Amino acid sequence: MIHYILQGHELQNDVQTMIQVFYPNLHYIRMDEVVPSGLSVISSMEKGIASAVLCRDGKKVNRFSMEYQEGLGEKEEKRLIKRTIYELLKAETGLRPQWGLLTGVRPAKIISGLLMEGNSEDDCLEYLTKDYLVMEHKAKLALTVAKAEEKILNSNKPKDISLYIGIPFCPTRCLYCSFTAYPLAQYKNRVDEYLEAMFRELEFLEEYAKDLHVQNIYIGGGTPTSLTEQQLQRLLQKVAILFDTKDIEYTVEAGRPDTITKEKLRLMKDYGVNRISINPQTMNEDTLKRIGRQHSVEDIRRVFYEARELGHENINMDLILGLPGEEPEDVRSTMEEILALAPDNVTVHTLAVKRASRLKEEFDQHTLATAEALEKMLSIAAEYAEKMGMEPYYMYRQKNMVGNFENVGYCHPGKEGIYNVQIMEEKQTVLAVGAGASTKTVDPQTDRIERIFNVKSVEDYIARIDEMIERKKVGLPKGGWK
Repeated sequence: MIHYILQGHELQNDVQTMIQVFYPNLHYIRMDEVVPSGLSVISSMEKGIASAVLCRDGKKVNRFSMEYQEGLGEKEEKRLIKRTIYELLKAETGLRPQWGLLTGVRPAKIISGLLMEGNSEDDCLEYLTKDYLVMEHKAKLALTVAKAEEKILNSNKPKDISLYIGIPFCPTRCLYCSFTAYPLAQYKNRVDEYLEAMFRELEFLEEYAKDLHVQNIYIGGGTPTSLTEQQLQRLLQKVAILFDTKDIEYTVEAGRPDTITKEKLRLMKDYGVNRISINPQTMNEDTLKRIGRQHSVEDIRRVFYEARELGHENINMDLILGLPGEEPEDVRSTMEEILALAPDNVTVHTLAVKRASRLKEEFDQHTLATAEALEKMLSIAAEYAEKMGMEPYYMYRQKNMVGNFENVGYCHPGKEGIYNVQIMEEKQTVLAVGAGASTKTVDPQTDRIERIFNVKSVEDYIARIDEMIERKKVGLPKGGWK
């Protein structure tokens, strides 16, 4: 547990997120004064001095301060507050976070903004490394990703939109998962009801989007292939009836190999799905059991080769680095297996300990990788991506990531996941259906973003589908149906 005190400012989120970089997965509590036991951080901005003070058991043990000129803008105030806490806790812990002061989700977005303002690439790198203390190799990664995303985003047209379809069911819940996902064994008798409700929401959006262009369709979850073959066909058929799926990116997150059959792969191919994910997370048998997966490494290979045999030419594979018990050599072993399979894209995630996950509940029972080990793992993954001829094309970060690192999508040129870039960079409206789905509208003129949320519970979604549709009628631009 870490306590913190604010003096002379109210930048609570910036203080807490910077503390989390050095002390992840704890409780962070704002107080009015220093507590007599444990660690407290005092963040102050008064009379031209920004400072951070560390107290242990009620006694001051360290301090870092910087002078500033009155009249700073909010952005510079935030940077100074973070800088003082960063320097204080770097001295205390000995850690040197590779992303420096950056705690946000989208580092590449900063570079994109600087490039749009006319800054050179060298200016962008200097901004991150000097002003925000980002290590040079991470700054270069952000620049590479920003340039790759720019090529995709520059082709956006005002009427382009994306469509997300959420299937919130999974065969079991993985150790690290915190998504809106419901065990199929418990909900199997309600899946058809759920689909019927979701079809009504889709029908509304089809009518709403008649004058728009659906650029991408992404069916995610949960695990969409946890549907039976008949249910999956109903879903794909409904999408085909309502939307033109030719010449667009059409993704199904097939996900777990234990839910994928040859018939499901054939159905996806027949209905025009042209990008699928087969997500092993690791190719280590013991780790698969540890994280609650009910499939083997051989199942992953079998499903992958079946997909290739049926003509799937754009296959993504998701991996997670830092899974409990894994070492860098386990990641090298996994990457050797992935190299042999030769997928078209690989998304490399760093383990994040989510508040709603079993991993968080059982945190003391697991051994997680150190920041040093994770850096080696990320380096190994990047090395093998390069061996496969892949380049990084999108990136994002999450709170409570082990080691405060990043998630990176790699792909062969021309095999970028367009939806991934659109959802990360928030330059395009994403219409979303299903329990827990969030519609995000983006005004192409002003970049103003509005969100329309669906309820998370499957039962509530089914019972309140009329309300979900009404929310969209009211919240979507032009009021929905006219």
